[in-house]
Amino acid sequence: MNEKANLLLHPVRMRIIQAMIGQRRSTQQLQEWLPDIPQATLYRQLQKLVQAGILQVVEQKRIRGAVEKTYALAERGKDITQEDLASFDSDDHLRYFMMFLAQLLGDFGEYAGQKSMDMARDGAGYRQIAVYLSEAEWKQMVTDLSAAVVNYLPNEPGPGRRRYSLATVLIPGPQADTSSSTDPD
Repeated sequence: MNEKANLLLHPVRMRIIQAMIGQRRSTQQLQEWLPDIPQATLYRQLQKLVQAGILQVVEQKRIRGAVEKTYALAERGKDITQEDLASFDSDDHLRYFMMFLAQLLGDFGEYAGQKSMDMARDGAGYRQIAVYLSEAEWKQMVTDLSAAVVNYLPNEPGPGRRRYSLATVLIPGPQADTSSSTDPD
């Protein structure tokens, strides 16, 4: 079992990491960004992320006798590396995918539990589509999707802004059998 993946895929820690992408935030700023996470839970999860080298303390200042820490993502700390992925067996991948799906289910359950849920008005949805692509087209599509999203990551919460969760699951179909054997046996 990969310890880094377990750390990254925990629902609260995943939200903290998302809030930290491209940002430096104090615990107070994180509490404002993630108001539904109890303060004690936030502090406990921040400590785990720092100990694992995923977050780093980039500034400390004394405020009324307490030390306020400012955090940032450690360089490449949040990434699951190719080496990490190669070390996972099928059971690990299934377990981590289930954790990912559980997070999505929790987010959707929170949304669906609202009194005024209106998927059309809110721009909510879920769908599965199949596209047929060459390897070059596949790589270009992934690049295009990433470029479309990265521009909005620095947006802070504020008046007129609502948090939207965008999840991607990219699953290649089975490879086509390209052998052209003419041997009848």
